[in-house]
Amino acid sequence: MPQVVLVHPQIPPNTGNIARTCAATDTALHLVEPLGFEISDRYLKRAGLDYWPYVNLHRHPSWEAFCTVHQQHGGRLISFSTSGSCSYIQVEFRANDWLIFGSETSGLPSEILASSDAIVRIPMRQPKVRSLNLSVSVTVGLFEAHRQLGNLTEG
Repeated sequence: MPQVVLVHPQIPPNTGNIARTCAATDTALHLVEPLGFEISDRYLKRAGLDYWPYVNLHRHPSWEAFCTVHQQHGGRLISFSTSGSCSYIQVEFRANDWLIFGSETSGLPSEILASSDAIVRIPMRQPKVRSLNLSVSVTVGLFEAHRQLGNLTEG
């Protein structure tokens, strides 16, 4: 099952919405600190509604700490960035992929992009629109991975 990794998320409602999506799809959510909010933030909790007990949540104090976990489990690091070399639809997702997303304000740091197995983008038809909201981007990428892997059947 693919996993979602948020590196330095800043906006509580985005992370709450992503947590809901992860709960609905039974997808692990990894938060890489520093975070731009406290986990107890009321906006984070409100966006996640009463689904928090169903979120397989993991916190990592740094990117290096996350990398230790990644090395133990294996799998590819698929980073989403506006500078991606191909569309997310062109990727053949695998069950053990880690979908990596950066901060709403700055995206992914260059060292993370450099260590990625693939850097993909979500195409924008309107050239003046730089990117989608983080929670929308995660949903688009995650549902495509689940679609390809046949994980969208009714439970």
